[in-house]
Amino acid sequence: MTRPTTVPGISAARLRVGGAAVAAVGSSLPAGVVDSAEIEQRLGLAPDWIARRTGIRARHVAAPQERLDTLAAAAAAIALERAGVVPSDVDLVLVATSTADEVMPNAAPMVAGALGATRAGAFDVGAACSGFLAALATGASMIDAGRASCVVVVGADLMSRIVDPADRGTSAIFADGAGAVVLVASGEARIGPILLRSEPDTDGIIYVDREEQRMRMAGHETFKLAVARLSETTAEAVAAAGLALDDIDLFVYHQANGRILTAVGERLGLRSERVVDCISGLGNTSAATLPLALDHSVQSGRLHNGDRVLLGAFGAGLIWGATVLEWGVPA
Repeated sequence: MTRPTTVPGISAARLRVGGAAVAAVGSSLPAGVVDSAEIEQRLGLAPDWIARRTGIRARHVAAPQERLDTLAAAAAAIALERAGVVPSDVDLVLVATSTADEVMPNAAPMVAGALGATRAGAFDVGAACSGFLAALATGASMIDAGRASCVVVVGADLMSRIVDPADRGTSAIFADGAGAVVLVASGEARIGPILLRSEPDTDGIIYVDREEQRMRMAGHETFKLAVARLSETTAEAVAAAGLALDDIDLFVYHQANGRILTAVGERLGLRSERVVDCISGLGNTSAATLPLALDHSVQSGRLHNGDRVLLGAFGAGLIWGATVLEWGVPA
């Protein structure tokens, strides 16, 4: 039987099996920053063309020698430190990514090794922009089933490695970054049902083929589908949690495009201050956007222990989903 993990305010003796809770979040970004003006000049676009269509004014881009697993481990280490959890108490490390440094091995074992999580199992989760949500579902289920007491869930992508620099539809949007949460067994249900949905992308709306190794995306179709699916699954997840939209303190969506965030908020009748929009300086970091947005919300004072948070994502596959969680560990 897995030994308990100590978290702030909860002694090992008080921890019980199940009841996955988010103990902390952390993030890590490459030092390099590319302003939208630089891309506009390179592609011959009008000033502010990118910001008007996406809300993005700058994004972090990794240098050629930087590795995804290093960035992911840095985010996870920050989350563990904030949670007061030592790496040797981690049972499982999950890394949601589409851009691991190598085809094999997975990034997760490399991250676990860098952390010193010597007891942890580790594997990657490939669900594109919905990857963090899928990994969260996996980690929370392991804890709720009593098969783990502590799971590190990382979302990390170096999207600059797979975009076509000449394609304004992707090079203007995608970026690099990593975020992570630490899940612990609290004995109290803090994460509601995680709804995951899918349909085959037979029309090639968002894809990267093995031969070209470059992202191709039909922007208009992606926009329409993202708004529709995020709106639908938000309502479903809130209802599955036994709540109403007015019961949710903060809506944290995949930071794909500022116009998508605005459209979803308007469709659901949400005030703009309830919908997190931090895409301006981060861009679309794929699987990393949800934990980066959560960390942004904590650091800016918008997210507090006990707040009800809606997480929603949509991405290639097509895969989308949502959940409601109560932030933090029980008092």
